[in-house]
Amino acid sequence: MTDDSATEMYRSRTDALTTDVGDGRPIVFAHGTLMDRTMFAPQLEALRGEYRAVAYDLRARTDRYAPGYDLWDLADDCAAVLDGIGEDSAVIAGMSLGGFMALRFALAYPERVDGLVLIDSMAAPHPEDERAAFSDLVEPYEDVLEPMPRAIAEGSAAELFGETTREENPELVEAWVDRWATYPGKAVYHELNSWLGRPDVTDRLSEIDVPVLIVHGEEDPSLPPSRAEPMLEELPDAEMELILDAGHTANLERPEPTTDAIRSFLDERF
Repeated sequence: MTDDSATEMYRSRTDALTTDVGDGRPIVFAHGTLMDRTMFAPQLEALRGEYRAVAYDLRARTDRYAPGYDLWDLADDCAAVLDGIGEDSAVIAGMSLGGFMALRFALAYPERVDGLVLIDSMAAPHPEDERAAFSDLVEPYEDVLEPMPRAIAEGSAAELFGETTREENPELVEAWVDRWATYPGKAVYHELNSWLGRPDVTDRLSEIDVPVLIVHGEEDPSLPPSRAEPMLEELPDAEMELILDAGHTANLERPEPTTDAIRSFLDERF
């Protein structure tokens, strides 16, 4: 752990960093790179009648995004979130970066995981050329507190939203671009570097002996579904649902089919 006080923040400031609705079995949502907990608003609203649905902001969307941290630190943060909401265990749902974290949370805290929902995520690392490209993009902003150039925010839309969404719902894309353009460069630098050099955990997936739902946008330009499919062979109890006309932020782009898949998984398996 690089900064114990950052993890402690999730216990002491839980109300400020989470959206917590409903009663019942808890499901905790962790967002992806450049996103925040509001991306799960459709899921929280739809599930609150049957479940305790919680979404929280990861470090990059708080004032504790530095110094550098990794996915195991973020897993410790997730455990602190559970402490803060008074739950011993939960279904952990992670999108992209949140899914990278969720896999490691399940490995580090197996007794606190009832199940996993992995949204547009994978167990393997990014290919070397992609890691290099991401690193080159954010390297100049390691110590920059000012927002990154808007051009970078606009360019990120092609990575985080599918072609159908960019064509049919430009207002949604633009709203998020506006938000990204306010982020401190330093926060984005540390956010990307929390997962950029991550090792492959595919060979440890057999240790995750809980039900797993893999949800993936069919049009994901960042992580094609083929990168998630190998997890089906390694996880002891996993199923996969493709979301049509959705990109990397499948639960945000196509909230209804994504939520239906999650609700069916929860209703049938818990």
